[in-house]
Formats: sequence, C-alpha cells, structure tokens
Amino acid sequence: MSREAIKVGDKAPDFELIRQDGGFFRLKDLKGEKNVVLYFYPKDSTPGCTKQACEFRDQYEVFKEQGAEVVGISSDSVDSHKRFERVHHLPFILLSDKGGQVRSLYGVPKKLGILPGRVTYVIDKEGVVQYVFNSMTKPLEHVKTAIEVLENLNKEHQHA
Repeated sequence: MSREAIKVGDKAPDFELIRQDGGFFRLKDLKGEKNVVLYFYPKDSTPGCTKQACEFRDQYEVFKEQGAEVVGISSDSVDSHKRFERVHHLPFILLSDKGGQVRSLYGVPKKLGILPGRVTYVIDKEGVVQYVFNSMTKPLEHVKTAIEVLENLNKEHQHA
C-alpha cells in the first residue's frame, strides 16, 4: 500500500536512516539550519545514477553556497554506498533505505512497477517541500533544477 506522493507545499516526512559511515541521519536535525536536496535514485554504480551522483559532487560547492545539504537515498546496502562514495569521491550523505520504507513514505513511484524511481525533493529550512522533480531518464536535470530552485528560494528570502 503506497502512500500518496508528497507534493509541493507538504511537510517533508521525517525519517531516520543509516549513513554510509554507519552513523544515523535524521531529517529533522537539519530543520531550521539547512535546505535539503533529497534525491531518491535507483541503484549505486549504474550509469545514470553514477552520472547524477558525480554531477551533485561537481556542483556540491554551489549547493553549500545555497545553504543546502545533498542527501541521496537508495535501497543499496551501507557497504555498497561506501564503495560508491569512495570510487567517485562523493562529498554528500548517502542513505541506505533497505526495504524502501522511506521511499514509500514519500510515495516515490516505481518505473514499470518494478524499478525504483528517480525523484528529487527540494525541502526548505522549515521542512516544507518546495519542489519535486521526477525523471528517470534525465539524471543531470535533477541537479540543475535543484540549484535553480534553491537560488530562487534564497532570493525570495532576501526580499522577505
């Protein structure tokens, strides 16, 4: 029974998962401090996911400048994430969502009913979802779009 998908304007559901370094990550710990770019991806080390992760890596400084933390989630094991991080020098958090509980908490759709989808959420400092980008076939667009959304968010806050 999958939950209704999380949409723009919804509060991002809190969760706790194990990071690639074995520690725990809780979404609520970043509330009030950082915007969060939460991206669900199908699998470590596959071509599209590697491209996407490396693009997040290459733009990581830009995300930091925008006051954002990047968090990748897949069902891969912590060991798989460690390898993925090491091989590609990924500077951000990778979370192991064994059994896909968090994926279903967010209502991330499956492609063809079997493949875990590729969806990125931009969550503001208040924990509200500001943007949802769902595209299996455009891994790099996720990164570009997330940056644009953050830039706009930060502009709005400067004028507020």
